[in-house]
Amino acid sequence: MEILRGLDRYPPEGPESVVALGAFDGVHLGHQEVIRTAVARARALGVRAVAATFDPHPLAVLAPAEAPPQIVTLEERLELIGALGPDLAVVIPFTLEFSKVEPEAFVTEILHGRLRALEVVVGFNHTFGRGARGDARLLEELAAPLGLRVHVTPPRVVDEVVVSSSSIRQALRTGDVRAAAVLLGRPYTVRGRVLQGAGRGHAVGFPTANLQPDRPPLLARGVYAGRARWEGGSADAVINVGVRPTFGEGELWVEAYLLGFSGALYGETLTLAFLARIRDEQRFPSVDALRVRIREDVAEAVRLLDRHR
Repeated sequence: MEILRGLDRYPPEGPESVVALGAFDGVHLGHQEVIRTAVARARALGVRAVAATFDPHPLAVLAPAEAPPQIVTLEERLELIGALGPDLAVVIPFTLEFSKVEPEAFVTEILHGRLRALEVVVGFNHTFGRGARGDARLLEELAAPLGLRVHVTPPRVVDEVVVSSSSIRQALRTGDVRAAAVLLGRPYTVRGRVLQGAGRGHAVGFPTANLQPDRPPLLARGVYAGRARWEGGSADAVINVGVRPTFGEGELWVEAYLLGFSGALYGETLTLAFLARIRDEQRFPSVDALRVRIREDVAEAVRLLDRHR
């Protein structure tokens, strides 16, 4: 998939297209349906399939204090979008100036004029244009005179929950990584570089890979069973998200004990997939008590991961 960062890089008089339009901030099941529909329509018409997304999140510009935390980074978002089959992704920088574009101008000048869309696919709750005045109904009204066909995907409901980025964030805040994975269509992941730690894991007998996450993790503090992967390898993992209260620390860490792995991964980029929650974070009266509980955590992780497989 080709990636263009900015509408100014989209060639004038480029090929006709079908456009999937959205923030796609989690690339969850609902977002996936929008993109897959656009790809299918583009293939049927023999034109280019384009995914148009925005960065940063509009609220990060318009109301920073209210901006939701990232489920995925932009780079992960583009990787996930690319796996769904579009030919091109256009990342539209969301700025104060762009936020003032009226819905009419967005449809006429950007969708129809610049992207040369024959059809546009949006989710049922998509909004666009100045003050988020544009919605699916207005898009259809503005598109019709231009001969532009609009497809609106309906809400996706799983286990009586409407799939949305908000519902995924809520599941993660409570540590319910299984529910989040169902809504995402994949496990929640955190990616980061492995740093040299204080050697706490070695002292306890369970050496860990300490991550510098690429974004603040949304997860509730606690211990999880998951899977780690890096260039050239992978392993099951017991993952701790917390502040190491037994040692009196206050900084949030993400650390993983890799099952069946021995070696150093310092400087490697590690991706951790969270598959099940084992327990809450807790403070132990001694290192020995912590060591006993970690052994129990490892045994529980093996059981959960075997069941997951």
